[in-house]
Amino acid sequence: MAETMEWTGKTVEAALAAAAASLGCSEESLEYTVIEQPSRGFLGILGRKPARIRVRQDETAKAPAADAAADVEELEETLAEEAGVRELKPTLCEQQQRAKKFLEDVFATMKIEVDLVSEAQEDSAIFHLEGRNLGILIGKHGQTLDALQYLANLAANRGTGSERLHVILDVEGYRARREETLTRLAGHLAEKACRIGQEIHLEPMNRHERKIIHMALQDSRKVSTYSAGEEPRRYVVIAPKRRRRERDDYKRE
Repeated sequence: MAETMEWTGKTVEAALAAAAASLGCSEESLEYTVIEQPSRGFLGILGRKPARIRVRQDETAKAPAADAAADVEELEETLAEEAGVRELKPTLCEQQQRAKKFLEDVFATMKIEVDLVSEAQEDSAIFHLEGRNLGILIGKHGQTLDALQYLANLAANRGTGSERLHVILDVEGYRARREETLTRLAGHLAEKACRIGQEIHLEPMNRHERKIIHMALQDSRKVSTYSAGEEPRRYVVIAPKRRRRERDDYKRE
């Protein structure tokens, strides 16, 4: 009587070999149907899927499990070499090219025209994105731009170990304008905190923007700042120093 089961692998051939090894038979004795072909996912980063097959074993023909296992190991090594899995760690220049290729593929998929102007530094690469109507790449408070930057860093640093390239994306000077806006906001809210004598909680921000607020007020004699909450809802608190001192004195009394 034949038995039907499902198996997965990096490729259809690998899935079939794994089935034969586990069942202790030869691949020739198995009848199989491909349920799902393997997928590399989005640009080779997200959503990878293995091959999936349904196997039907012919009980009349079996080979020793040890021989099948050896075949699987040999097949996996061959497939890995052919696929270039064992590649050398990329240089920073190659990492920058990876990020550029990723961004070009994304923009081609979105069907928008973007000029990429790169600026290389010691351990980072800044990509200035230029074109018409690129507000869609920024999003609310730069959230879309930050997400795209995160994915570009993933693409650049796959398999690099400790030698990581910091990829920074900017759309027509948005980063500088946002920093100027946050610096002004920090000053206004610091004045308000002193005027009302209470702490002010800002809206959740990413780590880079929180740092801008902290740096803008680090030399203030009237207020101090600290971060509170958990990611991704972490935010900055601006506290008047005078009120905090009075509260501490009250506690000591």
